[in-house]
Amino acid sequence: MELQIEGRHVEIRKSWQDKIELEKDRLVRHHPGLVHNLRVAIESTNAHKEGGFEVRLIATVPNDTIIVKRKGEEVKPTIVKAFDNLGLQLKELQRKKRQTIKGHETNGVSAAAGSIKTVSPAESYGFIITSDDREFYFHENALKDIAIDKLNEGDAVTFGITEGEKGPSANWVKLAR
Repeated sequence: MELQIEGRHVEIRKSWQDKIELEKDRLVRHHPGLVHNLRVAIESTNAHKEGGFEVRLIATVPNDTIIVKRKGEEVKPTIVKAFDNLGLQLKELQRKKRQTIKGHETNGVSAAAGSIKTVSPAESYGFIITSDDREFYFHENALKDIAIDKLNEGDAVTFGITEGEKGPSANWVKLAR
């Protein structure tokens, strides 16, 4: 993540910069790879009722930009509040992204719809493709109420998503009705 720190009408102190680096590291740990560019602007202003500083975070994420503004009398607590708010917005952004990928939920387990792209009964596995062109591996042990040799390319299925060793895979697969 590229980080830019700037001061407006104020000199950036080392302790503020250290706090920003610490909060940035925490953000990267909780949301790895999500934020591409982060600009932090600290402005000294006496016009605000809340105090003399405004911290503005501008985060560039895929297909969007998130802007957070926080005002306060002291810079370091205001930095923390701004990063906390940014973290919440990133969490919500990821939740919405997961909802569009999942399709729907079945008994609290993430489920999606797709169709059989390839099936290899001799090797006991196959691949499912979703409408957004995401591919998911499945093993014949994941099949519910059907044998692997009865599946055909193009069959509509619903399936559960799990994170496998080599990426997302289907932990259960059923023919769609």
